Amino acid sequence: METEQAKETVIRQLEERLLQPEVRRSASDVAALLADDFREFGSSGRSWTKQQIIETLQHEALMQGGLSDFHTTTLAQGIVLATYTAVRHVEPVGQPVSSLHSSIWRWSEGRWQMLFHQGTPSKWD
Repeated sequence: METEQAKETVIRQLEERLLQPEVRRSASDVAALLADDFREFGSSGRSWTKQQIIETLQHEALMQGGLSDFHTTTLAQGIVLATYTAVRHVEPVGQPVSSLHSSIWRWSEGRWQMLFHQGTPSKWD
């Protein structure tokens, strides 16, 4: 069994992968990272399924982003909560947008998949 630190490193890498434009535009990459019963509560207030997210990301404006204040908590065996702040910039040049995020990841069939995600806009202090 992996250590808590190793688990946090893997989950962070998966979260960062989901921010990469080339991954976000790849239906197969996103499908592999999201559980079939995935659900998202978006910062827009809308609820999304796995298929809706895959379709929406195909047409998303290009953005660059990064994570900070990343933390994981093991909720149960094979279930991890990740929380972090994301800062994204719409390309080519845009104002940074900061948001708070939480994701629940589940270990299933030999890999981690995101089961739930929520994004909430935040304000710069």
